[in-house]
Amino acid sequence: MKPATPDKIRVLIADDHITVLEGLASIISRQADMAVLAQASDGVEVVALWGKHHPDITLVDLRMPTLDGVGAIEAIRRQDPSARLIVLTTFDTDTDLLNAVKAGAQGYLLKDSGREELLDCIRRVHRGETCLPASLVQKLATSLHREPLTAREAEVLQLLADGKSNKEISTALCISEATVKSHLGSIFRKLDVLSRTEAIATANKRGLIKL
Repeated sequence: MKPATPDKIRVLIADDHITVLEGLASIISRQADMAVLAQASDGVEVVALWGKHHPDITLVDLRMPTLDGVGAIEAIRRQDPSARLIVLTTFDTDTDLLNAVKAGAQGYLLKDSGREELLDCIRRVHRGETCLPASLVQKLATSLHREPLTAREAEVLQLLADGKSNKEISTALCISEATVKSHLGSIFRKLDVLSRTEAIATANKRGLIKL
């Protein structure tokens, strides 16, 4: 890693895949206006390194052990609400995007983004701008206008995705089958679907369930 100097954008990188971590460090270190301060392989480590180095920009993966990316962003922002963070991930579900932005990420890029797009995003966020690709902005706008599922509806939906019947869902949640049907009707309306299969597919796409 290059030594940090006052005229460089000081970057902290967090990713649990060593090849991705090394690749990002190599790309960023070659830039005349950037320097890699440190690298982390999990959420707890990146929070600790942020507290030690106070970087200008932190690149954070969403899926990391010990503490995920959203949790790490929230922990860092509690230390400094002005901290500038960019999510770099393979996931673009509505839930992932919305949670990251709510946590305080000013940038959100997919790992298949080009090198210049990544470097431009770092520079833009460093200037105080936000960096969200147009496709993700549209996805975020759409998700913000959707009526959210209630906690109970989310439970019913997950059990539905697990292959449970209405009777099995009612037993698991200690509610009547009529109540299960009522929840399913509300879920279908909110997801704008007509069947159980379509509900599962749509929910999976939006990151609302685990399959």
